[in-house]
Parts: sequence; structure tokens; C-alpha cells
Amino acid sequence: MDTANQLHRSALRLLRRMQAARPTDGLSSSKLSVLGRLHREGTATPTALAAYLRIQPQSLTRLLADLQHRNLITRRRDEADRRQRLLEISAAGSKLLVEAVRDQRTELARTIASALTPAEQDLLRIACGLMDRLATVAGAQATASG
Repeated sequence: MDTANQLHRSALRLLRRMQAARPTDGLSSSKLSVLGRLHREGTATPTALAAYLRIQPQSLTRLLADLQHRNLITRRRDEADRRQRLLEISAAGSKLLVEAVRDQRTELARTIASALTPAEQDLLRIACGLMDRLATVAGAQATASG
């Protein structure tokens, strides 16, 4: 349990530090998560995005309105179910997302290079592989139990 606690704390601490260092361009983590989900998986309904973010659909309304106002997403009517709206990431949204991820990874790479020795960087690469393996197993367990 100590390892699990330490891993959880450390991963959250690194994530929070990276988020705090991100330029304040008005895009919250939730907005970037929406763009990321649409970029990776294509169109989605507001209900599917709310489930992905684990928030109530009503809570998503203002977030989506801001993304649409900034021309980062588009809405269109679902041809199969005319009552439903489908959301897509726009070209501007994809560009902004790719740049944000690139900038974040560049800053993290600089930090790794300046803070860790080459041997520690090798250990970090091994730890990343282990974390990916844990994520795969955790995902499979969640799918099997749900």
C-alpha cells in the first residue's frame, strides 16, 4: 500500500505542477480534456463527454459554449437522431491542443534533463513502462468488473 500511496501522490503532484506552469490562456484542464477526447476519438455527444469528464451534462454546458465561442469545437445535428447534437474539434481546436501538448512535453523534457542524471532518466523511462502496464491492467480490471 505504501508504494501505491507514494505513486498516487507523486503522479498527482507532478500533474498539478505541470498544470500550474501552463500558460493561462483561459483553457482549463476540463476544456483541454474535451479537446483531447474529441481529437483522439472523433465526434461525441455532450452526454458522452460529460460521462468522460465524470460531470453532470448541465455542468458541461458553459464549458462547451466557451469552446464553441472560441471556434475550438463545432456542433452539428445528428442525422440519425435529429434531437441529438454532435460535437467535433475544429481545425483551430486541434492546432491549439497539439501546441499545448507539445509545449507541455517540451517543458517537462527540459525539467527532466536539468533535474535528473542520465541514470535517473533511464530509471524514469523504466518507471513509465511500468506505469503504462499498470494502466492497462487497471483498465482491464475496470472493464471486467463494470
